[in-house]
Amino acid sequence: MPASRPLVALLHDRLVRAAPSSHARLIESVSARRPLTGVRTVLPVLRRTRGRGGGSWIHVRLPGRPNGHSGWIRARQTRAASTVWRLAIDISARRVTVYRRGHVKRRFPAVVGKASTPTPRGLFFVEEALALSPTAPGNPFALATSARSNVLQEFEGGPGQIALHGTEGLSGVPGTAASHGCVRVATSAITWLARRIGSGVPLTIRE
Repeated sequence: MPASRPLVALLHDRLVRAAPSSHARLIESVSARRPLTGVRTVLPVLRRTRGRGGGSWIHVRLPGRPNGHSGWIRARQTRAASTVWRLAIDISARRVTVYRRGHVKRRFPAVVGKASTPTPRGLFFVEEALALSPTAPGNPFALATSARSNVLQEFEGGPGQIALHGTEGLSGVPGTAASHGCVRVATSAITWLARRIGSGVPLTIRE
């Protein structure tokens, strides 16, 4: 397991192509800022290459639907970055494992999605970390991820985005399957995570 993972920060909005060419099919546009907090968008890098025209291109994992999709962006107006952190959520074990430099740092029991609204499986990343108000369900913090519910197209006005957050004001205890798809951990656990895990950190959700 690699000690660090390559990331890229977007300095401006980027067009995403299906191949490393300005003539390739346009997939979407990715904003340079995340919608909830306005922090700079940081994406996991899958590979880099040179296009036929000589420009540099980066294959990146993308947020939103369809889950786990990826595409190519031009390297210009981006900044290279990296992270030593990685998250893994085991649905069957109902556990969050935190890796630092390829080694297990912490493990936390978690609440995962119930059978009717399961937590989606796949390869994702953390889009942004945010502090929640003391009255918000799941406070005090949330890590909003690139995953989206496969059942709920929207939830409470949002796009059905999957988050890792606290348990305050919510039913269910860590080690159970009771959520609408989000992953909940104890207050002490989400506080520990929010102080360390930032945008772009890879996330694997497996059975």
